[in-house]
Amino acid sequence: MIILITGATHAGKTLLAQRMLEKYNYPYLSIDHLKMGLIRSGQTNLTPEDDEALTEYLWPIVREMMKTAIENRQDLIVEGCYIPFDWRQDLEESYLSSIRFICLAMSERYIEHHFDEIIGHESDIESRMIAADCTKEQLKADNAAFTEGFQRAGEPVALIDSDYEQTIQTLLDR
Repeated sequence: MIILITGATHAGKTLLAQRMLEKYNYPYLSIDHLKMGLIRSGQTNLTPEDDEALTEYLWPIVREMMKTAIENRQDLIVEGCYIPFDWRQDLEESYLSSIRFICLAMSERYIEHHFDEIIGHESDIESRMIAADCTKEQLKADNAAFTEGFQRAGEPVALIDSDYEQTIQTLLDR
């Protein structure tokens, strides 16, 4: 089984992946780690700010890694924001039946009422430098883009609207 977790920045993708690792004992692949390994090793001239180009660059690699895990009947959690909205088009049904897709996003209302708390938890699992552009408005725009893009593609979105922990627990209990 592949659990594919994507979503907007600060939505809790890495936290959910960590909790799933602890619950299911599945290893997980952070697409951010793959990205930084490729950037730091000079395998690409892309930078961490090149989101669209990084999705185009990383998705074929991640997709083939997932297919290999499925072919070998290996469980894996794959977590990161570099998943195209139309990701299903690149996989045959024999692979899709072995993938559980999760998209995490926060509602505008949730961000409005919990912004300081969201920023306060941004390094709970992995240390990160506070991004200068991580404003309330940018967070709202990023979450709206993920929600709209994946919903337009027919994908479900786990929308965090009032109780963050309950939303995460519901995803863990499925």
